[in-house]
Amino acid sequence: MDFEIRDRSKPQGPRRLTTEREQYFRLVDQGIGYLEAARLVGINKRTGKRWRNGRNASGRNKAAPPINSVAPLPEPEPPAPSRYLNETDRIHIADRLREKATIRRIAAELGRSPSTISREVRRNRTVLPNGGWYYRPHAAHRRAVARRPRPKPGKIGQNPELRDFIQHHLALRWSPEQICHVLRIRFPDCPEMHVTHETVYQALYVQGRGELRRELTRALRTGRARRRPHRHSNKRRSQGIKDMVLISERPAEVGDRAVPGHWEGDLIIGKDGRSAIATLVERSSRYVMLVPLPAGHNAGATRTALTQTVAAMPRHVWRSLTWDQGREMAAHRAFTLATDIPVFFCDPASPWQRGSNENTNGLLRQYFPKGTDLATHTSEHLDAVAAELNSRPRKTLGWETPAERLAKLIAA
Repeated sequence: MDFEIRDRSKPQGPRRLTTEREQYFRLVDQGIGYLEAARLVGINKRTGKRWRNGRNASGRNKAAPPINSVAPLPEPEPPAPSRYLNETDRIHIADRLREKATIRRIAAELGRSPSTISREVRRNRTVLPNGGWYYRPHAAHRRAVARRPRPKPGKIGQNPELRDFIQHHLALRWSPEQICHVLRIRFPDCPEMHVTHETVYQALYVQGRGELRRELTRALRTGRARRRPHRHSNKRRSQGIKDMVLISERPAEVGDRAVPGHWEGDLIIGKDGRSAIATLVERSSRYVMLVPLPAGHNAGATRTALTQTVAAMPRHVWRSLTWDQGREMAAHRAFTLATDIPVFFCDPASPWQRGSNENTNGLLRQYFPKGTDLATHTSEHLDAVAAELNSRPRKTLGWETPAERLAKLIAA
């Protein structure tokens, strides 16, 4: 308690018991009995009864009205929308619970859903230390009314530990969904550390709440400070690569991602189309490899860089490569002859046929923004970026990292 219990063995004089009265009714609202509440506050049980029921005038004592709670409800109570339970409904629930009626029976009598009654009892009941519980309608109604006002304070802003954890991992370019799932894994028994990814987005985008720093929006994949609707991408025309083998002829084992060693590839282009980086993603593990193209991104330079990259990996993790119909893969036959890896081409304007690679390219734009010169990035820097991506937990992998999944595949 935040006040000193008075010593009743000494005369007190005409001192007002305002603090004691507030604490007394607060304990009663929590479900503590009248006698126990009076003992804890340090008052006579008759004083508590007089506070609850009022008193008539007698002698020098003036009449006093009863005090219902510390914060009495406004009178008359404004009519609540029909979807809210009112005090009469809660009295009916309490009476029927004492009569051992089922939740479904009570819901039918009130014309409500059983889940509405179940949630009401679970939220507003009083739980005893021994695990038992009871339901008081008036105390339950006060709790429900106190919980109703909006807007509510944000969970992230009230918990510094949660806020620091989210901000730290946003700075590492983790997605809000990755952060929220890892929170549940690391703090399984702390509900106050559990949030949804939508809560994180709201804390970033709705700055009136002041929960996360505005500049952290730059760490998001889109880098946007506010939401924008999705737009259709422009369709691209086929540029007529000779001897293409279309994706429709690709083996069925590639589609279900059950067999490792099938890769998707593409280029991310730098400023004015003068520089590029080749990106490779393994379909089963989502493992990422970045291939520098210092000699340009024409067909010959791309073929040479990819051939050298394939030679540095175990042969059994390379079974096929799927690419779009970009001219940089015009020398695909020479690549296949040198590596014995078949190349399959997607249909025109069908980026979803290389979904893993397209998703990865979006992630990479956080490190290599559009309109920048990609030739300035060294091989060591590209390896560091790939290692950072491969160490992030991925939802599609059951929250394993691509590096962990690929290590299992290679070991097998």
